[in-house]
Amino acid sequence: MIKDSTNNSVFSVDVEDGISLAMRDVFKKKISQTDRVVKTTAHILTLLDQFGVKATFFILGQVADQFPHLVKDIASRGHEIGAHGDNHLRFDRLNARKAKEELISAKGKLEDLTGAEVLGHRAPAFSITPKTPWAFDVIVSSGFKYDSSLMPYKYNEWNKFPVNPCKVKTRKGNIITEVPIKPCKFGPLKFPYSGGSYLRLLPFSIVKAGFKQNLGSSILYMHPYELDSKRYPDYYFDELKKSPILTQIKMRSMWLNRDKTSVKLEKLLSVFNFSTMHNYISCLEEEGQLKEYNLGSMLNANQI
Repeated sequence: MIKDSTNNSVFSVDVEDGISLAMRDVFKKKISQTDRVVKTTAHILTLLDQFGVKATFFILGQVADQFPHLVKDIASRGHEIGAHGDNHLRFDRLNARKAKEELISAKGKLEDLTGAEVLGHRAPAFSITPKTPWAFDVIVSSGFKYDSSLMPYKYNEWNKFPVNPCKVKTRKGNIITEVPIKPCKFGPLKFPYSGGSYLRLLPFSIVKAGFKQNLGSSILYMHPYELDSKRYPDYYFDELKKSPILTQIKMRSMWLNRDKTSVKLEKLLSVFNFSTMHNYISCLEEEGQLKEYNLGSMLNANQI
C-alpha cells in the first residue's frame, strides 16, 4: 500500500506494566513488575522493525529497574528514549519537590542504561493540569528539553491550549517545547483519536480519518498492555471480584478490542509515516513553526 505523505507523525509508547499498576492503584496491593511489559513491548518493537519506523518510548524508572535489558534493547534498535516518571505517580497528586525527585531519578536511570541524554518527558496519565503550572518549571529544572503531556480538546481542562507544538514560557521565565496530543476536529468539536482507549475503541475508519486530517502532525501514543489480550493472573481477578461493581465494569472495559489493537497499528504503519518526537520537533524548529506561548499570562487571564 502506498503511503499518503512523506510527512512524519510521531509514534510514541508509554512503557508501563498494566498489571502491577492496576494492583497498586486500583486494588491497593503492591507487587513487582511483571514480564508482560517486556513481551508486549517486544511485540511493538517487531511491528516497528517490520515497517522500518523509529519511535519514542517514554519509560518508567521502575520498569528500567527490573528490566534494564528492555531499555537497552529499545535504544539499540535506534529508538528514542524518554522518561515517564519513576513510579508512575500523577503530577496532580504530588508537590513540586516530590515530582522533581521522580523525574531526576527516572532520567538518571535511563541515561545510565543507554549512555545518551534523555530529552523528553511525558507525565503519567497526562496528569499535568492548569492547577499544576509549576510542573513545567520542574520539568525544565530536571534537565528535559521537551514535554508531551497535554491533551487540548473540548471537554478537557486544556481545551484552549494550542493544539500544535509550541515553546511554552513558564511562570519562572523558563522555556520548554510542549508537544500536545493533537485532537481531530468535527465541526465545532475537538476530540482525541490517536491513542490509548480512543485508538483501541474507535472504528479504524475514524482513526484513519483523524490521521488524514492531521497528516504529518498526529501524535500516536499507546501503552504496551493495550496489546495484551491474554487473561491476567488469578490474583488480579481475585481482587477485582472484591471491588465495587462500577470498578469492575471500568476495569473490564479496558480489555475491549485489545485483540484488534495490533491490527490497527499495522494498518496505520502501512498507510502513514512515523518518526520520533525529537525528529518531529527538530523539523518544526528548522521550519520556524514553534511559536511561543506565555503560560503565566494565559493562566492569569483565565484562558485555560
